[in-house]
Amino acid sequence: MSAEAVPIRILAVDDHPIVRQGIAGLVAVHSDMSLVAEASNGREAIQQFRVHHPAVTLMDLQMPEMNGLDATIAIRGEFPEARIIVLTTYAGDAQVLRALKAGARGYLLKNSLHKELLDTIRAVHAGKKALSVDAAYQLAEHATDDALSPAEIRVLRLIAEGNANKDIAAHLSVSEETVKGQVRNILSKLSANDRTHAAMIALKRGIIEL
Repeated sequence: MSAEAVPIRILAVDDHPIVRQGIAGLVAVHSDMSLVAEASNGREAIQQFRVHHPAVTLMDLQMPEMNGLDATIAIRGEFPEARIIVLTTYAGDAQVLRALKAGARGYLLKNSLHKELLDTIRAVHAGKKALSVDAAYQLAEHATDDALSPAEIRVLRLIAEGNANKDIAAHLSVSEETVKGQVRNILSKLSANDRTHAAMIALKRGIIEL
């Protein structure tokens, strides 16, 4: 790094102190980047962003009070130039798509942090988008799938909560036949063997959360 170059200013957002410490340790030994602030939930992330205006934000998804997706949307709404990299344990394609649509410019799995984090920070800072290999694979794997409709996702969520078709019909104020038709569509679109299998696939891919 030349004497005049300014280090990449980083905000680390994660509700686990040990993860933030790990990021701090990785960043500390590289002179072209600097950890300027930390936050443990989405609300703190927004506050810290306003104060520090980091060049790159590392954002966990699952956090108390306010999750990383909502925080990303809020920060990008206020600061359209914000460059945010999602750091998560979830590789589901639906989760990746939601993060990218919310304005994230990178998506990294925590298990690949040591290998990929520094390169991803530099790439996103340079204006590129960067996905971890696992996230890119999941997106490619399901790119041509028939998407579930919002109604089918509602039914799937109720299946995952343990409801029978009759209960789902009552809950959604539709006929049991309508629910059965939606379940057939869900099984077909997810290539699932049965209702339980469909719920497991949907949870793994991040289509639904419990």
